[in-house]
Amino acid sequence: MNNRYLPMTETDKQEMLAAIGVESIDELFSDIPEAVRFKGQLQVKEALKETELVHYFNRLAQKNVSIKQKPSFLGAGVYEHYIPSIVDHVISRSEFYTAYTPYQPEISQGELQAIFEFQTMICELTGMDIANSSMYDGPTALAEAAMMSAGHTKNKTILVSKAVHPEARAVIQTNAKGQNLKVVEIDVKDGVTDLAQLKEAYNDDTACVVVQYPNFFGHMEPLADIESIAHEKKSLMVVSSNPLALGILKPPGHFGADIVVGDAQPFGIATQFGGPHCGYFAVTKKLMRKVPGRLVGQTTDDQGRRGFVLTLQAREQHIRREKATSNICSNQALNALAASVAMTAIGKQGVKEMAYQNMQKAAYAKKKFKEAGIDIAFEQPVFNEFILKLKSPVAEVNKQLLDKGFIGGYDLSQYYPELENSMLVAVTEIRTKEEIDQFVKEVGALQ
Repeated sequence: MNNRYLPMTETDKQEMLAAIGVESIDELFSDIPEAVRFKGQLQVKEALKETELVHYFNRLAQKNVSIKQKPSFLGAGVYEHYIPSIVDHVISRSEFYTAYTPYQPEISQGELQAIFEFQTMICELTGMDIANSSMYDGPTALAEAAMMSAGHTKNKTILVSKAVHPEARAVIQTNAKGQNLKVVEIDVKDGVTDLAQLKEAYNDDTACVVVQYPNFFGHMEPLADIESIAHEKKSLMVVSSNPLALGILKPPGHFGADIVVGDAQPFGIATQFGGPHCGYFAVTKKLMRKVPGRLVGQTTDDQGRRGFVLTLQAREQHIRREKATSNICSNQALNALAASVAMTAIGKQGVKEMAYQNMQKAAYAKKKFKEAGIDIAFEQPVFNEFILKLKSPVAEVNKQLLDKGFIGGYDLSQYYPELENSMLVAVTEIRTKEEIDQFVKEVGALQ
């Protein structure tokens, strides 16, 4: 046997063909004109046996460079953080690992409670009233927030800061096109959103103002000033936030944000080459019935015992499509569980300590780079990321850094031509003083 599974046999094929009333597989394609059918053989190698296939993919995998092999200073939305060992132990339990949507609360209390705890902790971090049970990732959660704002206000213009992650902005643009909404991007000035341009672009048709906190460059946006602009009329204020940063920063909810979204990846979710992740979505009470995705609520059974159920399900699976708040049909329950377990294991004080270490280590790295004669773009307070101004292309520097044993930072020129030769460096609590010092030395030697 060359397979771990039971393959379809020739007898199986013939029985299926007989059941649908055709004699051959070719007959299934009889409606396709002969002139447009592909002739010849596809340029695909012959199938490998299982052992050969496993070896082949193992060889491919070994070409990757991972954070287990080399210290990483690459962030830009995906970060290497401490993950308590208990996280993998819990999410690997079969009752969680194999669970799907808990439509039957009487047999899904564990799953429902885990999601409820996730919602609760997200509310505590963001300073918001209500959070859903998670979404696909941070960028799609942000796009959903922008679309929800347009639906709620009946306005058609979305103002988005260019200091928001460029890939998240692209997701907003894609969603907006399908709903005939206008997206206006606001420039960056001194590393944060240009408030004068934001004020000028703001008008009666503005559905929402979208900013990131800390922003894509690691800087703190002036949320109080942005809030005064966003709420001048009936538009909403949408803030995308790194949840770990909220362990030490004043939460967006305390600045008057209407919707706070982000990615729970910093809590218990490995970098794993870019995904999967877990988006969170939190709102004020007035927007409770507009929230996309699932909400888990707390209730009591017929004997007065505490219990949990899915509630306020405003998705197209449950109500008329035209009244649905979103077409998001699923969530990231397993990753949300990982985030919940991580936050619980680390604890309130631990989250503050992790956030504090991110700020302190980033500040130390900035200081060392300045001492090495390397310029820092924008003298702004940062969380755990900042921008280096290099003398040569970042792609070249990163290639050389890899040879020296480091995964370098993000090349900002990909999306910001004005930031040519600028590297976004991330320093988390995982990085040691020795690693930071050596990284600074290697970057300095390449200038």
